[in-house]
Amino acid sequence: MRILFLGYPNSPLLTYLQSRGEAVQTMEPLSEERLRMVNPDWVVSYRYRHLIEKKSLDLYPNRFINLHIAYLPWNRGADPNLWSWIENTPKGVTIHHIDAGVDTGDIIAQREVEFTGEETLGESYDWLQGEIQALFYEVWPTIVAGTAPRQTQVGLGSYHRAADRERVAHLLTAGNDTTVKNLVRG
Repeated sequence: MRILFLGYPNSPLLTYLQSRGEAVQTMEPLSEERLRMVNPDWVVSYRYRHLIEKKSLDLYPNRFINLHIAYLPWNRGADPNLWSWIENTPKGVTIHHIDAGVDTGDIIAQREVEFTGEETLGESYDWLQGEIQALFYEVWPTIVAGTAPRQTQVGLGSYHRAADRERVAHLLTAGNDTTVKNLVRG
């Protein structure tokens, strides 16, 4: 199986995929020409910071998936962990198909995550990264077997751009060491 991995180059997900015998290539940024050269069976996006053009998606329909540290449809787009605390929305992780929207594709799997509120923003981020990786390990075999569930997202949820962070920058400390409980109060 040929996998094109977009995003975080030192991810343990790469090691996992390779341990399963998958032929994994990385690429950033994605280009249509290089996509055609790789001719992947699946494209996995994890911590990838670029939008994927519809013409690329159309080359390999239903073969692009994204790992997102939000409980979709909440907190689509940038800084999902931050906004889940600021707006007190559900926290969690989601693996979903990529479509032409931003984090709007059909859900393959998701897990809600409960926190105590005593965590720092950085600690909650790290926790969510562990959760999305664990969820990927669980569902990847069903994805490649073609038996993974597929569910349309329900509800409007929320969406944030990277520039939205400016309006809450005063709440953040340089090291993200404030507890999320205090972040929400701010």
